[in-house]
Amino acid sequence: MSTPKSQNLSNIRILLSLSADQRRDFEVSCRWRRFAADEMIIDQLDESNDVFFITRGRVRIVNYAVTGKEVALDDLEEGQYFGELAALDGRPRSSTVMALEDSDIAKMAPERFLKVVQMYPDVALQVMKNLAAIIRSSTERIVDLSTLGANNRVQGELLRQARAAERDKNIAVIKPIPVHSEIASRASTTRETVARVISELTKKGIVKREKDSLIVCDFNRLEHLVDEVRGL
Repeated sequence: MSTPKSQNLSNIRILLSLSADQRRDFEVSCRWRRFAADEMIIDQLDESNDVFFITRGRVRIVNYAVTGKEVALDDLEEGQYFGELAALDGRPRSSTVMALEDSDIAKMAPERFLKVVQMYPDVALQVMKNLAAIIRSSTERIVDLSTLGANNRVQGELLRQARAAERDKNIAVIKPIPVHSEIASRASTTRETVARVISELTKKGIVKREKDSLIVCDFNRLEHLVDEVRGL
């Protein structure tokens, strides 16, 4: 662990509406840490309620079943934040957060975060939009787990990643290339199933692997496959 050289929140998306002086007022109240890859940032059920801003790097939000099985919920990158639920309701953490790579993190006390939300309506709106997105994503995953077969859940997870990836018309580039075990964790299935589904999609010309990425060559067709089994 070390202290980041760059201690500013200029790339944090929910704070982009603030002026440099307004941001600086909150930057000085943050505590800064550099987390190494695979280092735990938050432990599930931890009773802390600080909010964390990712100024560099990438983290993963995970949960663990009683059997010890890891369930990956989301990956967050530079410019995003996490930990706001505990700051808002004062309850223990609901998930574990791990650094996927060396990451610079700013930690803000819950009282300070709530002050930001109360003082700046634009920031409050961004926080609400982020919470709405979490609810929508969680609802979609619950429905998929309850109603879809394993193959379709894998297709749905690939579509979710394609939607979040860099896109050019009908082509999406998922980088870095998703690991089979990670897709399996998100889709609640096995690595073998993931490999089989990707192989089938490759044969159909919907996806193809490159050195460091998975190319969705026909985003519309993948979306149609998933929407069809969802009954949309």
